[in-house]
Amino acid sequence: MTPHDTPAPTPLTVRPLAPLDIPDWLRALNTGFLRPPAVSKEETEARGAGLVLPRTLGAYDGDRCVATFRSFPQELTVVGGATVPADAISSVTVSPTHRRRGLLTRMMEADLAAARERGDVVATLIAAEYPIYGRYGFGPVTTTAEWTIDVARTGLDPRWAGPGDGGRVDLVDADDVRRDGPGLHDRFRRDRPGAINRDDRWWQINTGVLPGLGADPWKEPFYAAYRSASGEIEGLVSYESDDHWDDSNQPQNTATVNWLLAVTPAAERALWRYLCSIDWITRVKTGGRAPDDLVPHFLPDPRAARITTQSDWLWVRILDVVRALEARAYGAAGSLVLEVTDESGPAGGRFRLHVAADGTATCAPTTEDAQLAVPVGDLATLWLGDDSAERLVALGRVRERQEGAASVADALLRTSRRPWCPDIF
Repeated sequence: MTPHDTPAPTPLTVRPLAPLDIPDWLRALNTGFLRPPAVSKEETEARGAGLVLPRTLGAYDGDRCVATFRSFPQELTVVGGATVPADAISSVTVSPTHRRRGLLTRMMEADLAAARERGDVVATLIAAEYPIYGRYGFGPVTTTAEWTIDVARTGLDPRWAGPGDGGRVDLVDADDVRRDGPGLHDRFRRDRPGAINRDDRWWQINTGVLPGLGADPWKEPFYAAYRSASGEIEGLVSYESDDHWDDSNQPQNTATVNWLLAVTPAAERALWRYLCSIDWITRVKTGGRAPDDLVPHFLPDPRAARITTQSDWLWVRILDVVRALEARAYGAAGSLVLEVTDESGPAGGRFRLHVAADGTATCAPTTEDAQLAVPVGDLATLWLGDDSAERLVALGRVRERQEGAASVADALLRTSRRPWCPDIF
């Protein structure tokens, strides 16, 4: 080789992890998310225990991991309360030295092909950046919103002493949350399209059994539970408080909700009322909630709750159109022929959806003339009921092949409450 020769580039390989690969993979993951790259032995063991190694991919330049990707099994609730098996995708990074080399595409295509082979109906992810995942057939299906409540403006009586409905709010400990939380969450998620399951590891991470594995350093929160008049737990909340005093030596503290679960409106109302009654708390930050959440309207003055964050949240990629459309319930009877375009995957084709009077559906490939042409990513946004076909037609993303087809689609697919995913993964 002469001094002017350029070395041949090292081939970039993509492969599942072996146990010895975990430390280098975690270093690449931290690099991609701009976290300190060094990983301790204890963190390697704890994080490695949560990986499904055959579904955890790394891209390698020689011996160095330069891109990360993992997936794991998940259940996603659809309209009507049924669940479908989902391929949950997370930990997606490409190191800044290796961008624009097709590494994400290679990892994504391999994972989605395996998910389809396993029989997963959809793939899911939380998109850090909006433009990335549409090209792989994903579409946003839920929205998250956060409110900041100005307690003094709410019009609530500061002398509140309890729910007044026979129920009660009690402070509880992490052990109580680990005992009662999973059952409560299962009740909640069965009634909320867009919700996903939480495994034991989730409860361990979020109650400090596995500290240091969340997005931020662990800080012990407060927990409160709402019990109905019969003594049944119907709501739980995890929250933290800062310690801020103004120049006149008055407390101006903010309670920040980590998560709040409620399976009845009474429980939800009582827990928000409790948070707004805590001495020294002048603001309550709700954490991520559904965009049509009831929290502002539990207050005498709903304007005391101001939206401070609103964004797309859960994204879905439909892998099996027939099973996806048949899994959910519908609010009206009718039929619709869809032309689904899927340039990068298996979901394309023409399908006839027929909904019976009882809200159950059958779906099958057809040669009938299409009434509505929809890309697979936009079908996902319609599938859980959060978007409008007429709106997507106006945006030029969906095309009517038959006049009035978008109106039929909205009558079939839209829901009275918006889907919501309270979790990040």
